[in-house]
Amino acid sequence: MSALAWQRLGDYLRETQLLGSIHSTLYWDQNTRMPPEGSSWRGEQLSLLAKILHGRQSNKHFETLLERAKIEFEHSRKEGELDQEQVLARSKNLELLEQELIRQKRLDPELIGQIASAKAYGYNLWQQARASSDFSIFLPALKRLVSLRKEQARQLNEPRSCWETLAQPFEPDLTKSRLKELFDPLRKRLPELLEKIRDLELGTNSSWDLPESIQQELCDRLLNDWGRDHSITCLARSPHPFSTTLGPKDFRLTTRVVPGQPLSCFLSTAHEWGHSLYEQGLLFQTHQWFAWPLGQATSMALHESQSLFWENRIARSRAFSERFWPFFEKAGAPIKSGSDLWHEMNPLKPSLIRVEADELSYGIHILIRTDLEISLLEEGLSVEELPSEWNRRYKDLLGVVPANDYEGCLQDVHWSEGQFGYFPSYLLGHLISAQFSEAMAKELMNLGLDQDDPIGTCILNGKESMILSWLRKEIHPHGRQMNAEALVEKVTGSPLSSKPFLSYLEKKIEMLSIDS
Repeated sequence: MSALAWQRLGDYLRETQLLGSIHSTLYWDQNTRMPPEGSSWRGEQLSLLAKILHGRQSNKHFETLLERAKIEFEHSRKEGELDQEQVLARSKNLELLEQELIRQKRLDPELIGQIASAKAYGYNLWQQARASSDFSIFLPALKRLVSLRKEQARQLNEPRSCWETLAQPFEPDLTKSRLKELFDPLRKRLPELLEKIRDLELGTNSSWDLPESIQQELCDRLLNDWGRDHSITCLARSPHPFSTTLGPKDFRLTTRVVPGQPLSCFLSTAHEWGHSLYEQGLLFQTHQWFAWPLGQATSMALHESQSLFWENRIARSRAFSERFWPFFEKAGAPIKSGSDLWHEMNPLKPSLIRVEADELSYGIHILIRTDLEISLLEEGLSVEELPSEWNRRYKDLLGVVPANDYEGCLQDVHWSEGQFGYFPSYLLGHLISAQFSEAMAKELMNLGLDQDDPIGTCILNGKESMILSWLRKEIHPHGRQMNAEALVEKVTGSPLSSKPFLSYLEKKIEMLSIDS
């Protein structure tokens, strides 16, 4: 029996994906090149595309294509026309497509358009508010987004809380109770470790900077060392660094230069490259596969585990500093040794800005944001109270107080786009990265690398390709075959836990204190 129904479904999905990539291209332009006055028209463009996409993902024609593909699949399976791998892949693709169809059918097309417009409007006001360090400019847009997302959760009517419902596209199957199990040990231990580093005084007090052009040269060297293919990648600037995939051979990433923080651009480039490497490793060898669920990322926590791995486990490692410090010295930085660069990369000092935070305090930044957005959506916190509540929690948990809204609740782009439920993915990504790293180290040791630090040995010798090969084999190809926690258990043999991450932090603090 020929797979005509499956082919027709695939052709339809491909057209939908083409429209989605046009939407993503407009978003890329909005963040990198679009003039500020273009925001209103861009909002209309994105709203129209969002409604068209929603229609394609929820209409009767798509439902019929899906139903016919299911019938054809069952017939082919019973007749033995498919091998076991094909059966599993097609079955999972159909399951995920049906889940998304049900979800999309519950949403009012008008709401979809309103959310798209509100996101474009919110992003524009967020930029204005940041430039003026004035939350009141952004306040009406955020109130609108909170209201619309609550309505979205109401229409979806899932057996979850409002926040849990909105978190599902980022982290399938995530619940607040599971988040509590994973994050409670961090709430207890991270403040204790912060007190420890205050006593050790590991933070650097140096004050230096590098010209933007020099910072860009260092970033280019980094990406070239890590195997960047210029024919399929593009690097640009944006107010908030991000990575996006516009097609099977079109991978975009952005970075930013922060005056007075000469390593910010370098580390954010490493972070976004980790995202891009993951996307490049997903299974979409053909244009059509690019449109199927199994060709998509497992989850955003898995995504963040990859970006955080390259930023922290690689670029912030002692081995990387030993190899890369001469390039910083040549660029004019006051760096005279690997130890100098390593300490600059790892200040271990509480700060106000999440994306500039060290690995230790970073988790507390995420805990604060997660608690605040749950309070906004479910516990009665008003949008007007957000700046003061933000500042209070920063003082209580990190011992620092924002001097203005720019340093406070305006620093992240996520809420300007109504992305409630995303923030935990960053901290979950830290936990996943740590657990994957332990499994990777064991396999590298079995290949004969240094028993104490096999990952560091690869980095020191410029053999990050060995690390990438492991990720390509064990992590990247799985797509949405399973959720993130199932993949962690498959790869490491153990359920996801905070213990590997805390163990890694404690070891790093010890190493930095010995070297100081």
